[in-house]
Amino acid sequence: MINEKLELIGKQACSMQQVALYDIIMKPAKKGKVITFFITKIGGVTIEDCQSVSRIISDELENADFIKGSYYIEVSSPGLDRPLKLKKHYISAIDELIDITFINEEKSVETVTAKLLEVNPDSIRFEIKDKEMIREVSYSDIKKAKVHFEF
Repeated sequence: MINEKLELIGKQACSMQQVALYDIIMKPAKKGKVITFFITKIGGVTIEDCQSVSRIISDELENADFIKGSYYIEVSSPGLDRPLKLKKHYISAIDELIDITFINEEKSVETVTAKLLEVNPDSIRFEIKDKEMIREVSYSDIKKAKVHFEF
């Protein structure tokens, strides 16, 4: 229930500032909860974007008053090596290099860097970097994935 309300407030705040809500993470802390809203936009998120969205979310949460106890709001970009958790995250990374850890056909864990080619209802297709090998992996076999970032 709380997650749905946070997502609704986050999406509304992002819409008002022409950015997109990427993810929300809530973690316990010593003095309450830390609720982090990750936002994105084409061309990158600015500090001003984060500040504007933070003000809107803070005001809405204060008015809604549905979170018990102390909490702190953070608004941030998911970063250049953003994690891929939801199908929409994978869709936003099509044609990008990703680092993916998955269970392969031999039932062992494999980690590769690959170009994400396609996002399907139950799986993704990617081409392993430097091997010209195309693989398809179901979401249930993905252990971890993030956008690849090279210095």
